[in-house]
Amino acid sequence: MSDFKGLVEQISIELKNRGMMIATAESCTGGMVAAAITARPGSSSVFDRGFVTYSYESKEELLNVSREILEKHGAVSPECAVAMAHGALDRSWADLAISITGIAGPDGGMEGKPVGLVYIGYGLRDGPVEVQEHHFSGDRDLVREQTVTAALTLALTTLKGL
Repeated sequence: MSDFKGLVEQISIELKNRGMMIATAESCTGGMVAAAITARPGSSSVFDRGFVTYSYESKEELLNVSREILEKHGAVSPECAVAMAHGALDRSWADLAISITGIAGPDGGMEGKPVGLVYIGYGLRDGPVEVQEHHFSGDRDLVREQTVTAALTLALTTLKGL
């Protein structure tokens, strides 16, 4: 696994300086963002919780993603990423949420949704939730590592923009 320490350190400093906490809602990364953040000693002061929601049911039950979004747009969609981030904010004490949904491969790709397609949602408690679309390449591990790097970078950019 890649070394995310530098990004995590910067995010932790930004969160701590602002008295803020972060929550994650992850699908294809299976908790890798949460693991990267909590690998840092003292992370309990900035990390509230992480949701790993791989199935439709878990997205509905834990993050309140509507069945309509899942059936109309699919789990791998900007709509789902936004709903996941909102759910993480609604179901936590965090001020910032990062959500991830995508197709890490090697299987699962389809017409219009290839392997490597990832949506990262991000937003603040009292602000809008935005989403970025990414097209990563490489094997499953590489797609997941690139996704974690992109998610952590988005978190840091969001915090620095405050």
